[in-house]
Amino acid sequence: MSVDANVLIYERIREELAAGKGYKLAIADGYKNAYSAIIDSNVTTLLTGIILYIFGSGPIQGFATTLVIGICTSLFSAIFITRLVFDGFASRGKEMRFSIPLTANVLKGSNFDFINQRRRFYIVSLIIIAAGLVSMFTKGFGFGVDFEGGRSYVVRFDEAVPSDKARQALYAELKQAPDVKVYGSSNQLQITTDFMVEDESTTADSIVANKVLTELAKISPDGKMPEILFSRKVEPTVANDIKESAVLSIVFSLLVLFLYLLIRFRKWQYGAGAIAALAYVVLFILSIFSIFNGILPFSLDIDQSFIAAILTVVGYAINDTVVIFDRIREYLGFTRSKNEELSTVINNALNSTLSRTVVTGLSTIGVLIILFIFGGEIIRGFSFAMLIGVIVGTYTSLFVASPVVVDLTRRVATDQMAAKAEEKK
Repeated sequence: MSVDANVLIYERIREELAAGKGYKLAIADGYKNAYSAIIDSNVTTLLTGIILYIFGSGPIQGFATTLVIGICTSLFSAIFITRLVFDGFASRGKEMRFSIPLTANVLKGSNFDFINQRRRFYIVSLIIIAAGLVSMFTKGFGFGVDFEGGRSYVVRFDEAVPSDKARQALYAELKQAPDVKVYGSSNQLQITTDFMVEDESTTADSIVANKVLTELAKISPDGKMPEILFSRKVEPTVANDIKESAVLSIVFSLLVLFLYLLIRFRKWQYGAGAIAALAYVVLFILSIFSIFNGILPFSLDIDQSFIAAILTVVGYAINDTVVIFDRIREYLGFTRSKNEELSTVINNALNSTLSRTVVTGLSTIGVLIILFIFGGEIIRGFSFAMLIGVIVGTYTSLFVASPVVVDLTRRVATDQMAAKAEEKK
C-alpha cells in the first residue's frame, strides 16, 4: 500500500509530462492530481485500522496498530520526502526520468472492455465461490492451535538444534505442521502442536510428549533425549474470543467503509461495489484454504497468522478499489456534459489506471513470492494467503467492484424511469 502512493504520483507525473508540460509544472500538477486518490484510499484503510483496534483483541489490535503507524509514515514519506527529492533535483537543473524506453508505452492507450464482459467474469467468480462453499461445508478447514487448542512444550538440548530441522522431523511423525521457534537460548525450542487435541484422556498428554521427545532425539546432535523444561495445555476458549472479535471488527470496518464512500462519492453504489469486492476476496481465500488443505505440501491451517493475512489483504483491496473509484469520479466529472454511456466512462477510467494497477500489483506480488519461497515454513501459509489475496484483490477492483457499480446504477435508473412512467399513468 505504501508503494501504491508513490506509483500514483509517478503515473500522474508521467501523464503530465506526456501532455507536454515542463518538468517543474508536471511535478507540481502530478502531486496535485494524485492527492485525492491517495487521501481517499489511505483514509479508508486508516478508518479500517481504527475500527479493528477498537473492536479487535490480541493479534488483531497488534495488526491495527502496525497498520495505522504504517499508513501515517508511508503517507508522510510519499507526499513530503519524495517531493523534497524532486524539488531538490529541479533546483539544481536536473530531471528524473519516470520510464525507460522498454516500458514507456506499456499499457498506454489500452482499450480493454471490462464492463461489457462483466457477466462472463461474474459467472467465473460465482463458480469459484460455489466450489469453495461446497468445500467449506463438506470438508471444512484445518484449524491451528490458536483456534482448536493444543499442547505447548519448551525443550532443551545439550547443543543448538535448528528450528526448521525440528519442525520437519515432527511433521513427518505427527502429520501436522507444529509451531517451532527458538525459546531464549539457541539450544531451547518452544513447540506447539494440536496433535491429539480432541483426546481428553489422562494418557493423551504423555503419548504426545513421548512422540515429541522421541522424534527430537533423532535429530539431537549428541543423540540424547531432550529435556522438557515445562509444558502447558492451550485452551481453545481464547481462540473463540479472537474469532468473535475478528468477525465484529471486520463487520464494523465494512460499515464504516460504506458510509465513508457514500459521503465522498455521493452514491451508495460505490460502497456496495467495494463491499462486494472485499467479500469476494475473503471468500476466495477461504475457498482456497479449504479446497487445498492437506493437498499442498505446507500448512493451510486457520490461525492468527491467517487472520493477519486476511486483514492485510482487505486493506490492500480497499486501497486498490478506492483508487479506481476516484479515477471514475474524475472521468464522470469530465464527461458529464458529453452524455456518454456510464459503461464507456468507467471503461475509460479503468484503462487509464491499468498501468498503475499492474505496477502496484506486480511490485507487491514480487515481494510476496520471495517471502513465500524464502520466508520459512512458519509463515508460508501467511505469505500464501497474502499472495493469493493480492492477485484476487487486483482482479476484483477491475472485474467485480466497478461492474457492480454499473449494474446497481443502471438498476436504480431503470426503477426511477418505471416509477415516473407509473406517475404519468
